[in-house]
Amino acid sequence: MKKILLDGNLNRYKANLHCHTNVSDGRLSPLEVKELYKSHGYSVIAYTDHDVMIAHDELNDDGFLALHGYEMEINEERKEDMSYKTCHFCLIQRDPDNMKQVCWHREKYLFGNAPKYKDQVKFDESLPDFERVHSGECVSEMMKTARDNGFFVTYNHPSWSLETGEDYLNFHGMHAMEICNYSCFVDGYEEYNPRVYDEMLRSGKRIFCIGADDNHNEHPKGEGGFDAFGAFTVIFAKDLTYKSVMDALFAGQFYASQGPEIYSLYYEDGRVYLKCSPAAHIFSTTNRRRTWNYHMEDNSPLTEVSFRVHDMDKYLRLTVVDELGRHANTVAYWRDDLLKEE
Repeated sequence: MKKILLDGNLNRYKANLHCHTNVSDGRLSPLEVKELYKSHGYSVIAYTDHDVMIAHDELNDDGFLALHGYEMEINEERKEDMSYKTCHFCLIQRDPDNMKQVCWHREKYLFGNAPKYKDQVKFDESLPDFERVHSGECVSEMMKTARDNGFFVTYNHPSWSLETGEDYLNFHGMHAMEICNYSCFVDGYEEYNPRVYDEMLRSGKRIFCIGADDNHNEHPKGEGGFDAFGAFTVIFAKDLTYKSVMDALFAGQFYASQGPEIYSLYYEDGRVYLKCSPAAHIFSTTNRRRTWNYHMEDNSPLTEVSFRVHDMDKYLRLTVVDELGRHANTVAYWRDDLLKEE
């Protein structure tokens, strides 16, 4: 039985699923962000400005798609020394015609330029103002509400947020987490987080992983603080339409990357088979203290490997590392799903 996990016959679209513009606290306009990213091979941007979901459909063309989204943050009591924890997550709407935000508060939480767009926000006016509390219960309620209203929910940058397993293991309802957040990495935080991803998977969370810039573009291209093009998500979809791209996200038809490319991935007769751009190392990680790996030998890069899926493996995910030390990460594939008949 052959099961296609990443279909090499589909189109591959380079996406940034966490982006800030001057609608909230970014430096560039939505159009400037489009032009910058499109010039670097990107086809999809989820505009996720803080707390206000604004459509940018005017930016769409044959080679570019703007997704509707926003980012929410739930803080502990603020301290001047910035030692308080915070939880950030992005919401990307599956239905382009549904512009209603969830967990809205009429007076609180907007900052940066976002208050200027307050009157454009749509929400359920019959509901009371939603008060945010930094707790597993409140965050989970917000994530569940977002899921129930058609949003793809991604948990963001746990290191920058000062959150630990005591926090994020109690957050339920996310579809994915950021395995790499480039802006926070540029700022000096350890935001390549495969360990956090495995911790969540081993706790039983069946979630995906994405790569994203979280760009604010405070520094221009060429400066050391430039925070674009460092982490992205490659989406496998039939075409560059809102429906196809969002269907692919919800189905896990994508991988996260800092540079390496994955061309195809499938499961057959107890093994997974991967084709990728030239790599120095390729690893298989599971729920157990057991990994399998390939390494480049005699200066011959790896481009095609396979791994056995063992009976004791609850899940398996693959990591491709190029000669520059950049990573590409598949989502986790659960053994019981691989064994299901189509």
